[in-house]
Amino acid sequence: MNISTFRVAGGEKVAIGSFSTRGGDGLDKKEVKRKLMPENIQRMAALQERLFAENQHALLIVLQAMDAAGKDGTIKHVMTGLNPQGTQVVSFKVPSSEENDHDYLWRVAKAVPRRGEIGIFNRSHYEDVIVARVHDLVRSSQIPQELITGDIWEKRYRQIRDFERYLGENGITVVKIFLHLSKDEQRERLLARILEEDKNWKFNPGDIQERRHWDKYQAAYEHLLNNTSTPEAPWYVVPADRKWFARYLVSEIVLQALERLDPRFPELSSEEHAMLAEGRKLLEEDA
Repeated sequence: MNISTFRVAGGEKVAIGSFSTRGGDGLDKKEVKRKLMPENIQRMAALQERLFAENQHALLIVLQAMDAAGKDGTIKHVMTGLNPQGTQVVSFKVPSSEENDHDYLWRVAKAVPRRGEIGIFNRSHYEDVIVARVHDLVRSSQIPQELITGDIWEKRYRQIRDFERYLGENGITVVKIFLHLSKDEQRERLLARILEEDKNWKFNPGDIQERRHWDKYQAAYEHLLNNTSTPEAPWYVVPADRKWFARYLVSEIVLQALERLDPRFPELSSEEHAMLAEGRKLLEEDA
């Protein structure tokens, strides 16, 4: 799949409304679910094994979206074939008192995946330029008041770009995915959480309150797409109204990121090959 059509080119202004929330036209849903997705997952697993063995690079996948856009389902279905030993999922919720005592990137830096691992952020440092911006949370934070200036968001965008460039320069590749959901589809999914008993556990009254700020959230996402999509850490806008297509596209994005890293199994030295030969000899003699 040509994923470049979903990638936000850094330096070019984009309007969030110009991105479709539906995708998959021309694709066979059954073929995607029965053949293409399983093939992608199998290839991802093979590359993950090499990534883990090589132990030099790491891949960080950032997932951001409006409520009910399918972040949890995407993680479940796309990452299902990966080895849990080399994968970590971190969910960022409301900051704790300890986290509020530090800079906003502190808790994120601690959760960056180790070399050889794939890390998945379910929400991320971008909450501090989305929710914090929509609700103007910096006013009630512990940040010194003299630092809360009119250009605070531009400063945070710059700080985030610097942070992600730093990660890239240290072997940690950052891929950022925005699950782009329509307002109508969100309404249907939130209603399903109320009307379908087996989904009641997912319902959060706060989601209804946040929905009232839809336009502000869309504007905040548009700002971050325009200010934080860079060549080293690009944003991909994934149409999320059709879950099966969103999951397939995310699998393509992750797979191609791993292929670009091209991890290799470590090459053994002549001494190590000699040790293998000796070990084989001893085991065969022990038969």
